[in-house]
Amino acid sequence: MSPIPAAKPVIGEEEIEAAVRVLRSGNVVQGPEVAAFEEEFGALVGGRHCVAVNSGTSALLLALAGLGIGAGDEVIVPSFTFAATANAVRLTGATPVFADIDPETFCLDPASVSALIGPRTAAIMPVHLYGHPAPMRALGWLAERHGLSIVEDAAQAHGASLDGTPVGAFGEAACFSFYPTKNMHALEGGMVVAPDAGLARTIRLLRNQGMERRYANELVGYNLRLTDVAAAIGREQLRKLPGWNERRRANAAKLDAGLVGADTVSTPAVADGVTHVYHQYTVRVSGGRRDALQEHLTRYGIGSAVYYPTPVHRLPPFAESESPELPRTDAAAAEVLSLPVHPSLSDADVERIAAAVRAFDAEPQP
Repeated sequence: MSPIPAAKPVIGEEEIEAAVRVLRSGNVVQGPEVAAFEEEFGALVGGRHCVAVNSGTSALLLALAGLGIGAGDEVIVPSFTFAATANAVRLTGATPVFADIDPETFCLDPASVSALIGPRTAAIMPVHLYGHPAPMRALGWLAERHGLSIVEDAAQAHGASLDGTPVGAFGEAACFSFYPTKNMHALEGGMVVAPDAGLARTIRLLRNQGMERRYANELVGYNLRLTDVAAAIGREQLRKLPGWNERRRANAAKLDAGLVGADTVSTPAVADGVTHVYHQYTVRVSGGRRDALQEHLTRYGIGSAVYYPTPVHRLPPFAESESPELPRTDAAAAEVLSLPVHPSLSDADVERIAAAVRAFDAEPQP
């Protein structure tokens, strides 16, 4: 049997033809394809202003910088996430403050966030982890009460929603990634989303050396532009995103059903009002058997991955930060395992994954 990869970027003939078309046009950097991609992506986020950049990390950095967040400020972030979330805060000169998570959804716990708000807190950066929206109503209430900005890290949640509102349409800014393994990609790229036209213009300046017109620099900026080749690929992927997300949800439902009764794993929870897009299908593995299950799946030719084995506050660049105890974060890092859920899976693949997990569950413990 062929191996089943943990993730699989999809690149079809439409993406290849779009890239070739742009290369032949000669307009290859921040041209008409980028502008069209920004406009079309706006439909996914409630019509907000969109600014395309060269990566999801750049999107986070520019969103924070555009809001004026920098040295002396604190931004509350989860520790159970990819390091880019905290890296972007540190790169602005601000300090990431690490909060704990809800053990069911793996997203920020509002009670933990509330306990960490202080005089230097400028923003909250929730992560819609694995494609499950963070609790934006409760976090929004905290932000409003304390006069804080919210910057959504939506890198894994293209098309997810909460109570009918799409992720990316809650905060002062939101950021998406178009890395190849995301629900949609542009080979590489990112998008900043903002409701305020003035903030969007500032971010456009910051991505392009601080200028809107050539040599008319208005502020000190970066070079974080997106290429038209990437934008053309992103446009094709955006058209396919709804179907792919539906396939991910269908695969997740089949895995849920196939793992009923498995004592070793707990399937992903979905909060009320949530439309999950399953960037990852992440189970908890009990009894300290996560690594053994991963090895078992490898023998069955099934890929899997641990997102994330080390909480960010325990990584060397952040280990000296004063962090509270984050027991739910530490527990998740020791127990999570992401199984394949991507849209390239066949029904037979999904059943094979579930059967392999059930086989492990039936094995006697050492």
